[in-house]
Amino acid sequence: MTLVGKKTPYFTADAVINGEEIVENFSFDQYLGKKNIIFFFYPKDFTFVCPTEIHAFQEKLADFEKRDTIVVGCSTDTAETHIAWLNAPKENGGIQGVTFPIVADVAKTVSLNYGVLGGEYVFDSETELWAFKGSPIAYRGTFLIDKEGIVRHASVNDFPLGRNIDEYIRLIDAQLHIEKFGEVCPANWEEGKEAMTATTKGVTDYFTNN
Repeated sequence: MTLVGKKTPYFTADAVINGEEIVENFSFDQYLGKKNIIFFFYPKDFTFVCPTEIHAFQEKLADFEKRDTIVVGCSTDTAETHIAWLNAPKENGGIQGVTFPIVADVAKTVSLNYGVLGGEYVFDSETELWAFKGSPIAYRGTFLIDKEGIVRHASVNDFPLGRNIDEYIRLIDAQLHIEKFGEVCPANWEEGKEAMTATTKGVTDYFTNN
């Protein structure tokens, strides 16, 4: 079930901020009413595709920040594992230099509530025991959450499929344009391009002029 159009699920969890400090009970409460949020999940620390994405988000951090947008990462690793990875140099596969918050979803409840956990808990009636079926790590889920805490975009990639970070900047630009002008954004819309009014006339005018 999609979260788009709904309130982002509430959670508190340990997180690493500024690349070095573990904080308890991290939540989005500090951002609501003030910032948009790009919340992304990745499978595991100390892997291959994950650091390329995390470094790519860090490289674009200033672009997100000037759009009043906070970037927050999350995996099912512990905060201590996050710290170890953050202390490892990039040339050794680490993510040293990353400053945005990284949540430690050790209980896997955050991933579960956002619908990105790579499996599910099942009850075996024969053994009368709960077991996990699948991979108990997060898919590459990405969520755009507006300042009011409403999810405006959700996408989920399988484990091997890396993300295009520029697409999330485009989506934020579109959301900000919609909020400012009340227009809708057509296919391949980018900042500076013509948008559309949500009427039959607006659609006709758009296609007449393009």
